Amino acid sequence: MRPHQNLEAWSKAVDLVIDLYKATEPFPREEKFGLTSQIRRAAVSVPSNIAEGAARRSSKEFGHFISNAQGSASELETELIIAHRLGYLNEAAFAELLAKLERVGRMMTGLARRVRTTSA
Repeated sequence: MRPHQNLEAWSKAVDLVIDLYKATEPFPREEKFGLTSQIRRAAVSVPSNIAEGAARRSSKEFGHFISNAQGSASELETELIIAHRLGYLNEAAFAELLAKLERVGRMMTGLARRVRTTSA
């Protein structure tokens, strides 16, 4: 098993990607290469950066990739807000996805803290 597969933040982020793919499926066709694509790419970037960082040799490098994942999570939050305001996500779906994203965000913050104390 690769090191990232033991991280709950990675696992929950992958679960979120699956949820977001399903949630964006009914978006308008004209958004396929717009908002739908942006949401999916930002979502995939979160667990991908966690995985890449976990495979690095130093805690400093791992911290850098966690930071990248946190940036992608912020981007994703913005895109979800836009999708909600455009009416592509109803209130319940928006709230559920945002709550899951916030949970992943808290996990990444904890992971970043652990990585910083390991490297100190």
